Amino acid sequence: MTTVRKLTMAQAIAEAIGQEMERDPKVFVMGEDIAGYGGIFGATGGLLQRFGGERIMDTPISETAFIGAATGAAAEGFRPIAELMFVDFFGVCMDQIYNHLAKNTYMSGGNVRLPVVLMTAIGGGYNDAAQHSQCLYSIFAHVPGLKVVVPSNAYDAKGLMIQAIRDDNPVMYFFHKGIMGLPWMAYLEGSSNDVPQEAYTIAFGEARIAREGKDVTIVSLSQMVQKALLAAAELQKDGISAEVIDLRTLVPLDVNAVVRSVIKTGRLLIADEDYLNFGLSGEIAALIAERLDTIVLKSPVRRLGVPGVPIPYSRPLEHFAIPQVKSIVDACHGMMEKRLERAA
Repeated sequence: MTTVRKLTMAQAIAEAIGQEMERDPKVFVMGEDIAGYGGIFGATGGLLQRFGGERIMDTPISETAFIGAATGAAAEGFRPIAELMFVDFFGVCMDQIYNHLAKNTYMSGGNVRLPVVLMTAIGGGYNDAAQHSQCLYSIFAHVPGLKVVVPSNAYDAKGLMIQAIRDDNPVMYFFHKGIMGLPWMAYLEGSSNDVPQEAYTIAFGEARIAREGKDVTIVSLSQMVQKALLAAAELQKDGISAEVIDLRTLVPLDVNAVVRSVIKTGRLLIADEDYLNFGLSGEIAALIAERLDTIVLKSPVRRLGVPGVPIPYSRPLEHFAIPQVKSIVDACHGMMEKRLERAA
């Protein structure tokens, strides 16, 4: 009999890690404040008490050192999980990530496997300013050799984390602070949902239809999925049926799920919290543009994302820079009103 409880994303991630640590003694966790504190966003809560300091290890403030150590441990047969406290800190350890973790399996001809999960916090919305509020997953999706996972809810967070730990390749696992369910910051409650107690996996590269619709496709991931669902409910009041696609993973990317939906609706809005420039939204738009021989668009593709500015500290400016529910609603209304002119 399956036991199901409502969990926050933080609880679901910690449960997934704990179950895999029980199953496989080669799994361990390292990072800053992940032991006694349980991670500043709760992703390792309660694990120190269960597994001790040899498998739940606080590290010095040296991201280059502990991500390099995780890479070396993986090469020797372990399955480490390393938490980079904020994705914004990747700059101090990028050589370890994109020159070693991402490339060494390829450069060894497949003789060195690096099953590392590098999990990190993303996202703004709580006034932590330019160095603690970015998403940046598009940067890592650009680097060959890394799988990129970005869950939007507790159920997916657990299944995708277990899948990530069992994968023999390096996996970047991004969790948005605004959907972790933390009591000390505002969050979108739709991300806390029913999660089976038993272990389960969710395959990479399989997007989820979070809400079915027929008039417009909204493609998103992470916290923006929750905003898109709220926007879809508002649009329904105006007679607009929006289909919400949750990508779940960027690498591998479920292109077919997006294409099928856009063929059905004829309209595409990409809603993203990463930067617009050279990012996810442009990639999805290009993939659709390359298939216009089979897709009939009823309006031009629209993109919502963060403009090319650092995330502001000011609450009104931050709210303006990051797409909100109203931004999605307004964009969809505009797409319904503007039809694509076609040559006779």
